[in-house]
Amino acid sequence: MFYNKIVITAFIAWFVSQITKAIIYMIINKKISWERFFGAAGMPSSHSAVVTAVATAVGMQCGWDSPLFAVSVVLAAIVMHDAVGVRQETGKQAKVINSLLVLFDSMGRGELTPVETLKEFVGHTGRQVFVGAVFGILTALILQAVLP
Repeated sequence: MFYNKIVITAFIAWFVSQITKAIIYMIINKKISWERFFGAAGMPSSHSAVVTAVATAVGMQCGWDSPLFAVSVVLAAIVMHDAVGVRQETGKQAKVINSLLVLFDSMGRGELTPVETLKEFVGHTGRQVFVGAVFGILTALILQAVLP
């Protein structure tokens, strides 16, 4: 598995996008956040980077008309659609639920702890997904040319 160019490409696409995400966060917020390196959401989408890197690497290795490439593209499309659709809506819903929990707590009707709050930063914008996809494609193109 550690010699599989497609797996290596996927891991490096994830790593590069997560490093980029952490650097962007650090520049904007003037502080380091390990959550931005390990966590989901943000610019660029590491989910998109990984699935497009895999699809591109599969296409280059197995052929653009192969069944494996077709499956990779379909799965990449599902993941990217989910990242910008379902996961973004989940973040919006978490924000509303967390606000309600704070309201209930202020009314003396709840016992809110930081552990019980829902994670709000889980989805992506279309731009974040697009940039992640570009990262993935470029990573695959470069690595497939460089790796033996």
